[in-house]
Amino acid sequence: MAPTEPTSDPSILSAHVGGDGTPFRHHWNLVAGAGRANEGLRADWQRQLREVIEVQGFRYLRFHGLFHDDMFVYREDESGQVAPSFQYMDVLFDALLESGIRPFVEFGFMPSEIAVHTATGFWWRANGSPPTDFDKWEQLVLRTVEHWRDRYGIDEIRTWYFEVWNEPNLAPFFRGTRAEYLEMYKRAARAVKSVDTALRVGGPATSNFVPDARFDGETEDTSQHAMVLAAEDLSALEWKPVWLAEFLAFTEQESLPVDFISVHPYPTDWALDGHGQGAKLTRDVNATARDLRLLRTLVNESHYPDAEIHLTEWSSSSSSRDHTHDHLQAGTFVLKANLDTIGLVDSLAYWAFTDIFEEEGGGQEPFHGGFGLLTHHGIPKPTYHAYRFLAELGDELLATTDVGALTRRSEDGKLVGALFHYPAEVTLTVPASIDSRDIARATLATGTPRAVSVRIDGLAPDARFRLEVVDESSGNAIAAWTDRGSPANLSRADQAAIDESARALRVEEYAASEGALTLDITLQPWSFALLTQL
Repeated sequence: MAPTEPTSDPSILSAHVGGDGTPFRHHWNLVAGAGRANEGLRADWQRQLREVIEVQGFRYLRFHGLFHDDMFVYREDESGQVAPSFQYMDVLFDALLESGIRPFVEFGFMPSEIAVHTATGFWWRANGSPPTDFDKWEQLVLRTVEHWRDRYGIDEIRTWYFEVWNEPNLAPFFRGTRAEYLEMYKRAARAVKSVDTALRVGGPATSNFVPDARFDGETEDTSQHAMVLAAEDLSALEWKPVWLAEFLAFTEQESLPVDFISVHPYPTDWALDGHGQGAKLTRDVNATARDLRLLRTLVNESHYPDAEIHLTEWSSSSSSRDHTHDHLQAGTFVLKANLDTIGLVDSLAYWAFTDIFEEEGGGQEPFHGGFGLLTHHGIPKPTYHAYRFLAELGDELLATTDVGALTRRSEDGKLVGALFHYPAEVTLTVPASIDSRDIARATLATGTPRAVSVRIDGLAPDARFRLEVVDESSGNAIAAWTDRGSPANLSRADQAAIDESARALRVEEYAASEGALTLDITLQPWSFALLTQL
């Protein structure tokens, strides 16, 4: 059992109320992810979405399957012209806008009527396919955007984003070539801009960062390549976003618009871009920050230096059956990675806000390793609290250390800080725990306590602060579930008790003394906290 007392000198986080702050934007809650469009027609999905909008402040939502068969969009008239039906889509988009969130549109997947390949992936049998007719693909995008213009108004849809496809470098998301994807982008971008040149379009939405390519990306047999690189020292490799250089070269050559760049920087798997075998790897804990710095440099040096950067999927791993997602350390990683990447990108979109997510079908237990901030039943996980803490931060950065940050809200001058303890003993991004909970539990048991000293000067004599803590016994839903015997099917009493426990954080209050707050605390491994001036 890990010791409960710190074993090293304290980490110090200090600031003066009157000190200069560095303005910054919250890139963590601009965009959230969800599974697919049809799931968004469910009442429980919509209820959970309204909660995360209110609590975490998400402003855009991205999801797959807009053109999938279960949305019943694609139609042709008697003359063979594209004549879509938008009944289901209207219900979903109306619900999003009425809830206070806008769509981050992802054009995909391919309707069966014009798909070269059908039922290529997932429980819901997505068509990860190029079109049989590129003209009809272009017309489908055009008619859809025209419909949104007519239904919601041009001023509204100018605030949206339009992303072409999802992870075209990976099967089952796409079983075509890079050249076919680039043609799809060309056609879609042309269609979007023909409606209004101010509409924002981008891509290539590839996953993820991989070692600097030693092949041209079109090779089908990559298994030997993967085995060679898997044995190398990963820290010595240069990791780059898949297909981005080729995408930027193509769009520049074709004089195509690129209003934003999107890629998916998952830090715990390796997706070779030749559609062959990859190697599952866990990269170091600073991989996300390093990838985002590189991405910023690549965009700045490209033909599109003013393009926004949106990382439209990101999590501690890319598996919807990774038990780490349910545990405390996933929340700690979220907090650390987002604080480490302030100022680098426009958005880092968490994938996804809910466990109502059916790529592998429905989860068979309340805690099955789903991506969600909320379980199927709407019970918050530690990642939910991490995003709430991030949302509470101010917009001026006063101080940062390896254990957190102090910020100031420009609207009222109040100070808000976030603290976390990501154990130094874990040098990797929290390892995935896919086949069982064993790795997640072993990781949770790793590390020693951390002493943290917070010093804030220049306060009013009566200033007070509140500290909210998430740890193994506070705000940790899976621990409450385990205490009740880990039932596969929750009774209403089980659900209510676990939910109450998950939302009841440990809260402590502190008062300033002689215009200063000195707070000496011990953070247990993987715990994190929010310090708020009252």
